[in-house]
Amino acid sequence: MKKLLAISMAFFMMCSLVACGGDATDAGGIPVTSTMVNTDTEWAIYWYLCGSDLESSFAAATNDLAEMMEVELPENVQVIIQTGGANLWQNDVVSAEKAQRYLYDSEGLTLIDEFDPVNMGDPQSLTDFLAFSKENYPGKRTMVSFWNHGGGSVTGAAFDEQFGMDSLTLAEMYEAFTSVFEENPDNQLIDIIGFDTCLMATVDTAFIFSDLGKYLVASEELEPGNGWLYSGWMGAIAENPKIQPLELSKAICDTYVEGCELVGTEDTITLSVTNLSKVNNLIDAYDDFGKEALANAVEDPSFFAHFSKIAASIENYGGNTREQGFTNMADLGHLAKKSAEYLPQTSRKVLSALDDCVEYKVNGKYRPESRGLACYYSYNGDIDDFNSYSQLGAGEAFKHFYAYGLTGKLSDMGMEYIAEMNYDSLPELLSLNRVGWEDMPLTVDAEGCATLTLGEEANNILSSLTFELYYADPDEDIMLCLGSDNDIIADWDKGVFKDNFRGVWGSLDGALCYMEIAYEGEGYNQYSVPILLNDEEYNLLVTYDFNTEEFYIEGARKPLDESGAADKNLRYLVEGDKIQTIHYATALSDDSDELMAVPIDTITVTPQTVFAETELGDGLFIMMFAMQDSQRNVVYSAAATFESVEGKIITTVD
Repeated sequence: MKKLLAISMAFFMMCSLVACGGDATDAGGIPVTSTMVNTDTEWAIYWYLCGSDLESSFAAATNDLAEMMEVELPENVQVIIQTGGANLWQNDVVSAEKAQRYLYDSEGLTLIDEFDPVNMGDPQSLTDFLAFSKENYPGKRTMVSFWNHGGGSVTGAAFDEQFGMDSLTLAEMYEAFTSVFEENPDNQLIDIIGFDTCLMATVDTAFIFSDLGKYLVASEELEPGNGWLYSGWMGAIAENPKIQPLELSKAICDTYVEGCELVGTEDTITLSVTNLSKVNNLIDAYDDFGKEALANAVEDPSFFAHFSKIAASIENYGGNTREQGFTNMADLGHLAKKSAEYLPQTSRKVLSALDDCVEYKVNGKYRPESRGLACYYSYNGDIDDFNSYSQLGAGEAFKHFYAYGLTGKLSDMGMEYIAEMNYDSLPELLSLNRVGWEDMPLTVDAEGCATLTLGEEANNILSSLTFELYYADPDEDIMLCLGSDNDIIADWDKGVFKDNFRGVWGSLDGALCYMEIAYEGEGYNQYSVPILLNDEEYNLLVTYDFNTEEFYIEGARKPLDESGAADKNLRYLVEGDKIQTIHYATALSDDSDELMAVPIDTITVTPQTVFAETELGDGLFIMMFAMQDSQRNVVYSAAATFESVEGKIITTVD
């Protein structure tokens, strides 16, 4: 386990902690060190360390600083660190009252600059740090590393807790980097651009930095709170200061796995190394991929339903449910692989280009489809989120494809784009708004299954079909939502769907839980379970492995916050934790359908705490099929009622 240095940071104090004087001043008006440019430096690492609540609540930045300081660096390796963005630093050295810059080298840790706090989510703050580091601490090899939360292509990284969780978007990062480093696709000046954050291994990130850096090291998925293993990869530099950028990038990945294995967080990790000099070929293939998708949609709008079903079945990252929030990031390679039947002309080109530019990757057993870079897909149908993406993302064709799919129309620019593809009009989209399936009646078949019959048209309209399950108590006038799942017997070709109600549901130590299906993988399902963990809102993340037929608790994360920051700190359950299960309830007599969150059971975590299926027992249960189209319209079927009496289930429908 990492050393928690919140008590005293004793060995920090053994290092040189000198605020050096000098004649020069920086933007804050504070004297800074007058440095000699050391052209013998093999590696200069510029570490943008935005602590945020990860530091103030969990000492995560302190832990990584401690890991770094386990490594004795040689004279020709230097780490320049800017700290900020946290309301509290859990050590005796770094101050939340100042923005500070440190040098870590063969002499230890030295405070070289400090000034009034600056917003780490402001591009000018990043510009100033990069300019300061480049001028005063150049090296033959340069790495720029971000440490913080990450939110993916739309919201970026470096969320500053002191400035309203403002973050650096990709556009703002580009602004800062190009102010300091010249764009040069033939000779990028930065050897490695790293993100020890969540969700930043995207095709859009790679595109932004393609003319600035040689390699991108980042994660598609949420990173666990332990993050990169700094003693590991910095140890690789200390052992071989002339290490090449690709080898160092691989060392970051390999030691990341080692660090995660030490604390048991390896099952859902991803980390990849992208050769940025080869990204332009990927962007070309990705745009052609989008163009073929757009052509299919314009010729036959039912393509949106088929593409949406593919997107729902591929690896997606950061949580894309109502409870978790929506990051709208999915694996590009998995999308291309599963689209081969519908997009045969371009899907293989995307896979080939990905394999060419993603030179190394690691992934856990529950992220088997990670190909190294994620892409945007609108899982929630939020127009504002899409509009933000459309201003910065790579691939023009997909922007028009999503605009048409979400709104049913295109801008003048979009119409000009499809005109160049020899299309002069857009057909009307197929949607649930047109077919009248709200409260669609059910029947009961010979086996006693509640059956929804929609016909062949369902395959051309629906992007997904799940069910919601409720417990009903007429005497108490209450209906309690147990959650959603995809355990349905489905014949998509005929449009016939049947329940598979077995009288069981997920529970924590026997207490029934609200559980919402988050992802259907090959051989496993993942669920999000809202809870109060020691009185704070979290989502318990659980995986059902079809091979072992058991649930596995990954941990708990806070929902995506309003700023778009995904929670990097995967919280593990520890003995003594108090958990309250959350359900959503309404009165049976209430016609408003409004559900209220209600804490139900309280569990004290023990070493034997498990998530498992449990018998629902006798009672009355209500199920409705939930139909969703590619525009994220949702309608519900009529209700089926399951009355369970002494193990026998009687199904009736209205």
